[in-house]
Amino acid sequence: MKNLIFTNSEAIADQREKMEAETIAKNGASSKSCMSRGNFYKIVAMIAIALCVVFETSAQKGDMAVGGNLLLGSGGSYTHFGVGGKFLYNITDPVRLAAEFDFFPRKDYFSWWDFSVFGHYVFSIGEKIAVYPLVGAGIMGVQMKIDYRILDDFTFSTSGFVFTPGAGGEYKLSSNLSVNAELRYKFITFSNFDLSGNRTYLAAGVTYKF
Repeated sequence: MKNLIFTNSEAIADQREKMEAETIAKNGASSKSCMSRGNFYKIVAMIAIALCVVFETSAQKGDMAVGGNLLLGSGGSYTHFGVGGKFLYNITDPVRLAAEFDFFPRKDYFSWWDFSVFGHYVFSIGEKIAVYPLVGAGIMGVQMKIDYRILDDFTFSTSGFVFTPGAGGEYKLSSNLSVNAELRYKFITFSNFDLSGNRTYLAAGVTYKF
């Protein structure tokens, strides 16, 4: 009888220890889960703060502008007038990106379009004047169209790669408005049309900074 009571007592004690161990394990897991959630929230908060700092820094630099250009393109004996629209964004004070789309209306059977992204490194000369080298790359398209009086019209289009080094300067008329001029030299390669070669662009434009 005593042995039976002793055996039951040991079983109850073992069961109690097992329950206590399970409780401790659950509490530990819950604590680790809380710590994991806490670390996750800290990381999210740090990322949010970093993004806010970057955004605020960019906002302080001024750094978006839109504008337009009048263009004169020439290559060989072929000269063409065009227009362009552009968007500019300052990554830092001297480093600026510009995305531009240019269009040259039809002349002597040919019309052109050009989309390029440029990088500018801006050197300020005083408060109102700045100069900058530029380099860009993009896509240029050309369409040839010949109108026949009797036969059907002939139309052919192609596109190619364009690489553009150059230089420019700008003058601030106000804190938001400025005028600029650029000289660009375009190296053009078309895959399936004998128009590859080099062209020189003169651009004069205006920009408005937000």
